[in-house]
Amino acid sequence: MPQLVFLGSSNSIPDPVHENTHMAVVGESGTLLIDCAGNPLVRLPQAGLELEAVTDIILTHFHPDHVGGIPLLLMDLWLLGRKRELNLTGLAYTLDRVEKMMDLYGWQTWPGFFPVNFIRLPEKEMTPVVENSEWRIYASPVCHLIPNIGVRVEFLNSRKTFAYSSDTEPCPAVVRLAREVDVLVHEATGAGHGHSSAAQAGEIARQAAAKSLYLVHYPTRNFNDSTLADQARAAFKGPVSLARDFLVLNF
Repeated sequence: MPQLVFLGSSNSIPDPVHENTHMAVVGESGTLLIDCAGNPLVRLPQAGLELEAVTDIILTHFHPDHVGGIPLLLMDLWLLGRKRELNLTGLAYTLDRVEKMMDLYGWQTWPGFFPVNFIRLPEKEMTPVVENSEWRIYASPVCHLIPNIGVRVEFLNSRKTFAYSSDTEPCPAVVRLAREVDVLVHEATGAGHGHSSAAQAGEIARQAAAKSLYLVHYPTRNFNDSTLADQARAAFKGPVSLARDFLVLNF
């Protein structure tokens, strides 16, 4: 049974129990990461996931709390002897910068490095990203401070779906991306340019007719707000939860 595993749930300022928001889609065909934060060599095994099983990484946008783990992951996979290719997918804006970041480490000189495929997506709604026997994945541009994508995953066997807003202010593209999903994973950083509040996330879930809502990318440390779920429930009458690190949803 495919799963969605939350590897982190915090906004850009994590704490000891909330890593930066990123997640994994796990199935028989392998593991797909949505963003890559922290130290993946530590985080993935903590979640019970095998490093070698990672086949694809979708990078939503080029902010440190979403791509900061990429250099460590690539280096560690190489040092552990990986030979299998790895796909990195995202907008050209994002991947151009990831390549430049890796160039600073001189990764072209690392002997015997495994193949890495950079797959650049157009800035177009519902762009196909990955399809296999278990899922179809699509991406749509959302409204953030820099070019960014949200993600929709459709599980073929169960016919269940989830959508991830990524970092975004409320926008119609997220409503369309999340139309009638079983699970909407939406950021709740707080209202402001490029971000959304929990109440706004609830309104997006209502407009999209989502069946349930999980809040991520919310303030932690001394900024923690215990009323976030209640704020979302003011607009959305379906189930609302705060996603926690290592929470697993079955699809």
